[in-house]
Amino acid sequence: MEMKQPRGKILFEDGWMFVQEKITVPYAVKAGMTGGITDTGCPEDIDDGDWLKIAYTDRGMDSRELAWKPVQLPHDWCVEQQYVASDDIGARPGSHGYLPSGTGFYRKLFTVPAQGLGKKWSIRFDGITGSSTVWVNGHLLIEHRGGYLGFACDLTDVLRYGDEGENVITVKVDTTDHEGWWYEGCGIYRHVWLEYTERLHIAEHGIQVATPEITPDYALVTVKTEVSNEHTTDANIRLHTAVYDQDKRLVASSSLVALAPWYAGTQLEQQLTVEHPRLWSPEQPDLYSVLVTIWHGEAIADSCQVMFGIRSISFDAEQGFILNGIPTPIKGTCNHQDFAGVGVALPDSLIDYKLRLLKEMGSNAYRSAHHPAAPELLDLCDRLGMLVIDENRKLDSSSTGLSQLKELIRRDGNHPSVIMWCMENEEVLEGTVTGARILKTMADTAHRIDPARQVVAAMNHGWNEGGYSDVIDIVGYNYGQRDAQDIRDREDHPGRLVIGTESASFTTTRGEYADDPERGYCSAYGTNLPSWSCSPEKAWNDVMQHPFLTGVFLWTGFDYRGEPTPYLWPCINSHFGIMDTCGFPKDIYYYIKAAWTGEPVLHLFPHWNWQGREGELIDVRAYTNLDAVELFVNGVSLGVQQTEGPGELQWPVVYVPGELRAVGRRNGLVCAETTVFTTETPCRIELYPHRTAINADGADTVAVRVAVTDQHGRVVPYADNDILFSVTGPGRILGVGNGNPSSHEPDKANRRRTFHGWCLVLVQSSGGQGILRLQAASPGLAGAEAVLQLK
Repeated sequence: MEMKQPRGKILFEDGWMFVQEKITVPYAVKAGMTGGITDTGCPEDIDDGDWLKIAYTDRGMDSRELAWKPVQLPHDWCVEQQYVASDDIGARPGSHGYLPSGTGFYRKLFTVPAQGLGKKWSIRFDGITGSSTVWVNGHLLIEHRGGYLGFACDLTDVLRYGDEGENVITVKVDTTDHEGWWYEGCGIYRHVWLEYTERLHIAEHGIQVATPEITPDYALVTVKTEVSNEHTTDANIRLHTAVYDQDKRLVASSSLVALAPWYAGTQLEQQLTVEHPRLWSPEQPDLYSVLVTIWHGEAIADSCQVMFGIRSISFDAEQGFILNGIPTPIKGTCNHQDFAGVGVALPDSLIDYKLRLLKEMGSNAYRSAHHPAAPELLDLCDRLGMLVIDENRKLDSSSTGLSQLKELIRRDGNHPSVIMWCMENEEVLEGTVTGARILKTMADTAHRIDPARQVVAAMNHGWNEGGYSDVIDIVGYNYGQRDAQDIRDREDHPGRLVIGTESASFTTTRGEYADDPERGYCSAYGTNLPSWSCSPEKAWNDVMQHPFLTGVFLWTGFDYRGEPTPYLWPCINSHFGIMDTCGFPKDIYYYIKAAWTGEPVLHLFPHWNWQGREGELIDVRAYTNLDAVELFVNGVSLGVQQTEGPGELQWPVVYVPGELRAVGRRNGLVCAETTVFTTETPCRIELYPHRTAINADGADTVAVRVAVTDQHGRVVPYADNDILFSVTGPGRILGVGNGNPSSHEPDKANRRRTFHGWCLVLVQSSGGQGILRLQAASPGLAGAEAVLQLK
């Protein structure tokens, strides 16, 4: 471990061991004497005695030998288990995707060099599901509840430095209670960091950047820095702050001298001016960085950099959301954090993959439902250009609840992507006076920390009762289209700021065109919708017709584990997604893309393989944003249909094998054509990696789409072949999936059946250089190979 700089942040994810066991670890009656698996062994230089044996032994272990196995963090052990048809799993039947939770232990040995003595050391967990307990060298450091906000432990006093000996950290993860009614996973599922600083340093989340004044000529940048002096004498310091643009050019700087009192924190404020600022937006997400350096005498005591963006945001009762002075309709999706093959333990590259899929669809906004997002997701939203509703877990003004809210805002306040703080989602106390009191305390707390952003509550009832909506800045309507509630409320509350925080819930299954309760499938035609839902067309058209609605967050961008609706078992995930759990687009995806992008879109469905139904009428539809579409069956025109804006067209067509072809025109000119063929039998496998270069960092992951095609390269819509995968070179198979909401195949495997011709395999680098080859094979099919270049 090299320590050349005064501050270090080390990714702490290799070398962990894991066991899924319920172990009783007694509370130690002496400091550092928890013992057993929480330390490296019983000290040899103290006298033996009954009291010591009691303190140092893990009661409840008996003579068991633990089956520890090596794991790479982030880790979700829940997705490694088998599905169980029990309604007792989760907060309510099916909510956890029929995967059991439980208790597990993580353990890691590590050393700290002698030169680390005298510095401040901490470990930060960005996310551990459920309740967690952390011991280091037998010392109980923290018992933490809540899986969506990280926490840090000060290790300075309990570490062993140099030849003092080896260190051991033990983490207990108890997921038997649930925070949500969706799949939450099990384990240390976000990043872990070992950090050190000098005793004179910038505090955690100690740099807060604001841009209170923005003009075309300049932007005023305010930087508040919290300096922590943990020496026992005062320190005279010089604080230097520099602002760099995206091209790493210095654009502003400022210095001040100050006294940092001993054993205390001090907040210092500086104002800088950036000339001709480049404004952050979803279309052009320009970023700046602030580098803050503490000088103590002639030496640098600490230096820390944070990213920020320069942009103005406001909300208007007539025009909705205004970004940099321009009314900007919000095209959002709500999303949980899981994905096929990995559960909730997503590598950063898979978070990036999901966000890019949403951007390609035309989305400009992301709601992290219903909890704080991973820090890496917000970093990526900053870089990619995605607006964010950053969401608090629940309505709670207790000391714990407010502490978590404050942590959320301090952690995420510098992100230009974050445009508002959501206090809660669909709480029972909405519309009550008690709820309003709790909500007001939370809103006031948020405003005190961050006066630049507004707060919202994602409500599904009680909008006009109990004074609840009066204590927040923006009123969120979940499914406000019911009885036109969001529009009717406009009459009585013309000045109310509103937004569609959740809408649609359009339950469909990719590739299915009839409702099938027995197998748990919903027709892509949208014929089996929940009572509270509506079509995405309805949700978006309301926004276009009534700009005061600001925008909409469709439920959801992706299918997610748990909360199967409208069916329970055998379904193990939801049907709400615009894309399935693998990111494969459903038919409704193309309506969204037609409505949210300017590019010509013409999507024809269903498939044209209806053997045994010759002569029957098939409901043929198209999603498009073109003016007119002409449909042909085997070269014979069925006429032209006109459209008024993005929407759906429909033809009853007698099934004859061959081809369907649609031709779309705009202003009389052909802009798009698409053809659906009757395919032949499955012939071969095709592999489509989302990129062919992979970082040799042991974590980077490439999503490889796998298709079964006929001899002409056309995906066979009924193909369900079992595909076997293998990897040669410095890599591994991280997981597999196929988007089938009723598939009980394991996600941690080297094989997967295709679902309507498609499945997904995730390939992760294991470090090293060279070529990584993925092979795919299946009986009766020609195999395929994808080559990834490590760099």
